[in-house]
Amino acid sequence: MGIFNMIKIILIVQARVSSTRFPNKVLCKLQNATIIEWINYRISKSNNIDDFVFAIPDNHSDDILSNKINKLGSNLFRGDENNVLKRYYETALEFKATHIVRLCADNPLVLPSEIDRLIDNYFKSNCDYMYNHIPLNNLYPDGLGAEIISFDLLKKMYNKVNEFKHLEHCFSFITDNHNLFKIETFNPTKKNRFRPDLKFDVDVHDDLLYLNSKNYNMDINFDKIIKFFGSIEELS
Repeated sequence: MGIFNMIKIILIVQARVSSTRFPNKVLCKLQNATIIEWINYRISKSNNIDDFVFAIPDNHSDDILSNKINKLGSNLFRGDENNVLKRYYETALEFKATHIVRLCADNPLVLPSEIDRLIDNYFKSNCDYMYNHIPLNNLYPDGLGAEIISFDLLKKMYNKVNEFKHLEHCFSFITDNHNLFKIETFNPTKKNRFRPDLKFDVDVHDDLLYLNSKNYNMDINFDKIIKFFGSIEELS
């Protein structure tokens, strides 16, 4: 159940195999499992979401990803490849979401604890949009959190937005028009976690090599991530 009655919080993971910079990255191995398996496992540990679904393109090249997600037993929605805003809207509609947590499939170390903090803080505020996935006006490492909006706001964007960059990067309309929306973020709970210099999303192959340079398992927590990757030596 969600944290309030009459609220249904759906985490939507956008994923595809046709990444320009790093094709098939979501099916590449991090430690002993694929990136998509890491994300599936870690978001399943979130206490504040009601459900999660992988939203992927409805084309032949992503059939291999569809088969993988089906084998994991997770929810799947297939939609427009390039109009990601439409894909999100149709996914949220299908799963009857009142609120949507957005996550990209290049964040294998996403922290369920920080997803839950995001949701808690969002419902304590009266903002339109809240995030902790990137270090912008906060002190988070890159790639450990997510972002959240209401379905009502998603629907308004779906009916209004037509510029391609906002269709492809589906919440960018909010950040590009920050004067129209109340946007909030927050910092980690401990000062040792204040590491905006660290990056944990997988954009290129070297990012995956970096994450594979240490030995750890799918239950790695915030402090261990900082311990393993946050030394001065790692940054040099």
